[in-house]
Amino acid sequence: MAIKTDDYIKYLTEKVVAYMDMPADVRKEQRSLYRSTREPWQVRWFGMVPLSVLIWWKQRKRKKEHPDP
Repeated sequence: MAIKTDDYIKYLTEKVVAYMDMPADVRKEQRSLYRSTREPWQVRWFGMVPLSVLIWWKQRKRKKEHPDP
């Protein structure tokens, strides 16, 4: 379902006005809350690959320290 251009401009204008009416300290608090809850940059850029490599590397080190009998 397509949004008409006028409706979209009205929606954007309402969002911008609401943002501008918000006190600066509240905006700053919302930004810091967003930044604290987002995932690390490695996951955002590369997905789960860095995590899987890290797990593999730790298991590799552990196997070298304690080889199977």
